[in-house]
Amino acid sequence: MTLAGEGVVAIWNGIRPESRADFYEWHTREHMPERLGIPGFRRGRRYIALDGHPQYFTLYETATTAVLTGADYLARLNAPTPWTRRATAAFTDTSRSVCRVGFSGGPGEGGLMMTYRFESDPGALEPLLQKVLQQPGICGAHYCIADREGSGIQTEEKKGRPPVGIPGWIVLVEGGAERAALEAACASLRFHAPAQRGLYQLQFRIGTR
Repeated sequence: MTLAGEGVVAIWNGIRPESRADFYEWHTREHMPERLGIPGFRRGRRYIALDGHPQYFTLYETATTAVLTGADYLARLNAPTPWTRRATAAFTDTSRSVCRVGFSGGPGEGGLMMTYRFESDPGALEPLLQKVLQQPGICGAHYCIADREGSGIQTEEKKGRPPVGIPGWIVLVEGGAERAALEAACASLRFHAPAQRGLYQLQFRIGTR
């Protein structure tokens, strides 16, 4: 099972401690179902950090990249609910990229995700990820390239928030067995650019292919 389409939205964020309970309720009960109600959104996943920063990673997968700059998604971004305004005001250390999928492979979906974020081109990624896919315990390996223009579109949801980083390249490696197996497989990765690395565990999933 590979990523569920040609486009992704990848979001890393922290939450102020006093707002964490509200974040979980909003994200699970309103925000993710709302996103999956937009035509072309196929799957959403939220993870919590086991090692790395910030605390949360959310991945949305879409049928095409056009969905991510299309009228339906932008209409939702420009009409945030009161709960969305309250919850996102507590975000910290946010990075968000609207991306096209450059490569995606693997037999399934794992409960662990290693993420890498790059500001500059990390070099040829597909050969590295093909090798990682052969390692024990690896379910999937993917890389995505940001649409910086699409990622930078100003919307009502962004108003009042701190500046958001836009990683230019993203690598995702999914593990379905032991944490040690995922870390061992990823230890072989060598990139041509500095990376921000994080190890995350699945908390919530919604949607299908």
